[in-house]
Amino acid sequence: MRLLNRVQSLFRRERPVFPKLELHVAHGCNLSCESCSHYSNHRHSGTVSLEEADRWMGFWSRRVSVTWFNILGGEPTIHPHLPAFVGLVRRHWPDATIEIVSNGFFLHRHPTLPAILAADRDARLTVSVHHDSEEYRERLKPVFDLLDAWRQEHGLRIDIRPSNKNWTRRYQGLGDAMMPFEDGDPRASWEICPARHCKQLYQGQIWKCAPLAYLPMQKAKYRLSEKWEPYLAYRPLEPSCSEVELRAFAALEDEDVCGMCSAKKRLFELPDPLRPRKAPVSAAI
Repeated sequence: MRLLNRVQSLFRRERPVFPKLELHVAHGCNLSCESCSHYSNHRHSGTVSLEEADRWMGFWSRRVSVTWFNILGGEPTIHPHLPAFVGLVRRHWPDATIEIVSNGFFLHRHPTLPAILAADRDARLTVSVHHDSEEYRERLKPVFDLLDAWRQEHGLRIDIRPSNKNWTRRYQGLGDAMMPFEDGDPRASWEICPARHCKQLYQGQIWKCAPLAYLPMQKAKYRLSEKWEPYLAYRPLEPSCSEVELRAFAALEDEDVCGMCSAKKRLFELPDPLRPRKAPVSAAI
């Protein structure tokens, strides 16, 4: 048995390695963070079923190794079966670190989650804080009380991430008026991208990043400018790809589609996401 485990481990190490692979299990969110990379501030909805996720992972878990697997969204705690995704990921990628990233407000809906995370040898929860206002902090108090109880009862590893401290614009405008940056330097855009190593698992395909993966969802809801057409033409990696195509994709850094994002850091003070800007009425047919 030890020899078999060593052979299997060696085989996994010889596969292409993705430093990070992400699954967005829900498209909607209870917050409205301006310039969200998933476009969740545009009132999208829907979830990925466990059956879909199992099938998508099955396409790739025999072909690629994953160092870090993120479960997020949207807001992942909207998904009624969120805790089950931990075991699902672990079955497909036994050696990966598993992280759930949540804004925390709906964690109380998942009382089985802390025990499931604590029982896993390398799983954690990260709570992302999106504003410093007194109102926001007050709303977080019961969340932090719950997290303290989970730590004490389960010895759970929980990280608090002040996401609003380094919030950048991924695109300009909102809804129909949303526009890419197109600064003319895709390499610079890739180098400053906070998610440049975060491949996306969506619809069974592997995408370069979340803004590309969910851009068609925006196109279906809004009458986007023709400026978006080159980015909507992006083709993700298919499960039927060759080994050469897979390894080339794993090694690829910047490419032309990176030009949709800014070539310089455009930090801005995130408006309080508890007070959402009104998303424009859908215009797409």
